[in-house]
Amino acid sequence: MTFEEKPEGNGSLVDESQQYLGARHQANGKPGASGKARLSARQEVNDKCDLPRKSLNTYTWQEIQRHSQETDQWLVINRKVYDVTGWADRHPGGRQVLNHYAGEDATDVFRAMHPDPDIVQLYLKPLLIGELAPEEPNQERNKNSRLVEDFQELRKTLETMNLFNAHLGFFFLHLAQVLILEALAWVIVWHFGSGWLVTIFISCLLTVAQAQGGFLQHDMGHLSIFKKAKWNRLMQKFVMGHLKGLSAKWWNNRHFQHHVKTNIYPKDPDVDLSPFLVIGDLQPVKYGKNKIKFINYEKQHLYFMVGVHIFMPVAFNLKSMQEMYRRRYWEDIAWVSSSYIRYCITFVPFYGIFGTLVLMFLVKFLESPWVTYVTQMSHIPMKMSNEENQDWFSTQVLATCNVEQSFFNDWFTGHLNFQIEHHLFPTMPRHNYHKVAPLVKSLCAKHGLPYVNKPMLKAFGDIVRALKKSGALWKEAYCTHPEI
Repeated sequence: MTFEEKPEGNGSLVDESQQYLGARHQANGKPGASGKARLSARQEVNDKCDLPRKSLNTYTWQEIQRHSQETDQWLVINRKVYDVTGWADRHPGGRQVLNHYAGEDATDVFRAMHPDPDIVQLYLKPLLIGELAPEEPNQERNKNSRLVEDFQELRKTLETMNLFNAHLGFFFLHLAQVLILEALAWVIVWHFGSGWLVTIFISCLLTVAQAQGGFLQHDMGHLSIFKKAKWNRLMQKFVMGHLKGLSAKWWNNRHFQHHVKTNIYPKDPDVDLSPFLVIGDLQPVKYGKNKIKFINYEKQHLYFMVGVHIFMPVAFNLKSMQEMYRRRYWEDIAWVSSSYIRYCITFVPFYGIFGTLVLMFLVKFLESPWVTYVTQMSHIPMKMSNEENQDWFSTQVLATCNVEQSFFNDWFTGHLNFQIEHHLFPTMPRHNYHKVAPLVKSLCAKHGLPYVNKPMLKAFGDIVRALKKSGALWKEAYCTHPEI
């Protein structure tokens, strides 16, 4: 759940407060740029909390869980009860992430997705309707309260260690890498011409730039680089929109759902890949029993290995364009348009319009398996389930896995080889994941949870093996149940 952008309509965030969202203290504990402003905002929160107020209504978990419908949404953060029904449509992170937590405790996911929750409390205040009754536990009774407390203590420790502070030089070098590769591709064509060998070589350079740009915009989307959310958002639009030609807002709304309900079907859009694939243990059986057969899912692992190349140039790009125009994301449309204009100015003189379009398709064709394998290696082979309302730590650890660390693996995956740590702490700069991993692993061992860490090639192979297993489950259900 994120409150980084200015919503429309009554009750929207004021422009002056926009600069505070995502702000964090520097490593020395003193406020950095605009420190006085951030302190002033925090002081306002504290002052409001100190003011005399009427006693809040108290609710039991049983009462709260009744308000879990799209038209009636309550959630709990730090024992306070909020009615977010009217706010959902204006929520900058998308209405779905609020829908997914209606009737539940959202304390840990709220803390995970907001770099500076003190500021966001200003906007939660009008939504406050009560608090948990004194006799009620902090979380729903089915959750492991000891594990929840241990995880919250771990987060406090990491904050004390300043591990949520970004090293700007690290991210500057990654941006420079992308820009240099883009510029080098043009220089090579300008100097050596547009022959086949040159075209193949610059396609490889542009593929690296596109993949690394994707990982970089991912960091910006999670507000993990700059202290001010507006700079993260602006740079994400530049990288995602101008350099990659995709809608940042569409990607954010989809990706936030993936983070808050990882591998929960159908709340996580990344595990709902029908009609092309059925994944996990539950969806294939459901499709088989209902005689759903868009393709022969028994062979889906083979289709995946062939079709993975067209995921980015076809499915991903078409969905981005569809959402931009359907939802009227005019700013994103402008950024994406600038990307195509830049490509035309850069390469049309050498390849012509048709040749430039072929070059763009070729780059995305090469990028697609890289990004798909990296992003899916940590999820498709892991646990997938319907909503179980587990605690945040357990949900993320069971639905993700890591890939062994090395300099190459870190670079090749954009540090998504530390997927467990990324999912537990989405706003943490990726260069700190390796420092956090031993502490997370220790907490897993304490509570008997698996901490899966694989070689990269095994992780890639596990995607195919998981798809083959799911296809077999579909086939069995399809053949053993009569026609409906």
